[in-house]
Amino acid sequence: MRDLMIVLGIETTCDETAAAVVERLEDGRGRILSNVVLSQVNEHAAFGGVVPEIAARAHVEVLDVVIADAMAQAGRDYDAVDGIAAAAGPGLIGGVIVGLTTAKAIALVKNKPLIAVNHLEAHALTARLTNGTAFPYCLFLASGGHTQILAVRGVGDYVRLGTTQDDAIGEAFDKTAKLLGLGFPGGPRVEKEAANGDATRFRLPRPMHGRKDADFSLSGLKTALRLEAEKIAPLTDQDVADLCAGFQQAIVDVVFDRLRAGLMLFRARFGAPTALVAAGGVAANQAIRKVLNRLAFEVGATLVVPPPELCTDNGAMIAWAGCERLALGLTDSLDTAPRARWPLDEIAAAEGALRRTAAYK
Repeated sequence: MRDLMIVLGIETTCDETAAAVVERLEDGRGRILSNVVLSQVNEHAAFGGVVPEIAARAHVEVLDVVIADAMAQAGRDYDAVDGIAAAAGPGLIGGVIVGLTTAKAIALVKNKPLIAVNHLEAHALTARLTNGTAFPYCLFLASGGHTQILAVRGVGDYVRLGTTQDDAIGEAFDKTAKLLGLGFPGGPRVEKEAANGDATRFRLPRPMHGRKDADFSLSGLKTALRLEAEKIAPLTDQDVADLCAGFQQAIVDVVFDRLRAGLMLFRARFGAPTALVAAGGVAANQAIRKVLNRLAFEVGATLVVPPPELCTDNGAMIAWAGCERLALGLTDSLDTAPRARWPLDEIAAAEGALRRTAAYK
């Protein structure tokens, strides 16, 4: 494979229909030529969360147009494209099928390699697109569907240091917003209310605090919040603000404790991390961002947080992961199956790929 390459990336794992064209330059840096994202927030808002059937139908209706728009904005035709990448999981299986099947069709008709990308790997590698972050680094991945702490040692080489035993952080924010009648998506709305609230009014738990492992558990916090809300119902505007402030502070404290444990595990196994990378929509929360800065300073690491539009689901991260894998000769057959579940640490790179990774750090 030549060093300079262009990849089309397709993302349909949840409620964003996205496509992007990304170029990998000869020195290993990336350049986004286009990044088109069509959100389905309005379609799901009335239900307080993402409805899988609605999401899949929406992907079918607009994906072709989104891809065409991405290609047009990039100013490239398929002759200039070196590979077709699509998120093959994990995610809502209906949406994953739509994106992966479309990518297969394009790859077949245009005679291009297919790269079936793990959605979580795309998040994990985005820091290399935006900041050229060298391996290894510690990744804090927090979104509506995932909360994990990982050692990112190379393309296809991930070690999970911690994960959630129940709700993801973003999911907990969304459920809190729904409980308090704030609407969807919940994260930004809880954060806005918390700015006007008293975080000390309610005594909420900090699950898993002080444990040596780096796992999370948030269902107990969510239940405690519901019980506090029921005690004082009906809720005033100030009650809602105080509950949001208390919940957000509990999350901040949990992230600080659990991620610090994860960084200690990273140091024990792989040496001091030079970079702490945050990915996923939760990284946009300013209170959590302050904790990440504090932790990075404590361990002497650089905090790397991609721009907000690249933290949430997007096609550019899929295209870049496709570039990274294609540069190592890692492609997939047209019978590759979509996967609703696909743990990141189960990815196995082809023999020799990890050794070659060092060539373009």
